Amino acid sequence: MKILILCTGNSCRSQMAHGFMQSFNKDIFVRSAGTEASGKLNPTAVKAMKEVGIDIRDHTSDPVEKYLGDEWYYVITVCGGANEACPAFIGNVKHRLHMGFDDPSHVIGTDEFIWSEFIRVRDEIKADFSKFYDEQIKPKI
Repeated sequence: MKILILCTGNSCRSQMAHGFMQSFNKDIFVRSAGTEASGKLNPTAVKAMKEVGIDIRDHTSDPVEKYLGDEWYYVITVCGGANEACPAFIGNVKHRLHMGFDDPSHVIGTDEFIWSEFIRVRDEIKADFSKFYDEQIKPKI
């Protein structure tokens, strides 16, 4: 099963979701990409994932164009911008879903508040993708 997770910058939310999905089952093919890929990972997202034992530091921030010709069982957008820019996948995708999350990389405040927002979003991503995996992926593999 092939799953592509899309976000605008592919530096934070999509990377965390990618890490969680791959951690649930090493045998599923998971990639993430950005409609306007930043080319780098957000270091705070990497740190937040490391805190829960998932190492995403070797992930790459790839442009969605890299995957346009591929067939996907699921394409999942995790932000509104990617959801709106995603119609290019019609035809090569069996299922297209949107699971939106706040962008912690745009939070302003103290270091403690910013960190707490990364943790909150990380935990929301884990909960939603865990439920998705249990209900939609597990029964099909």
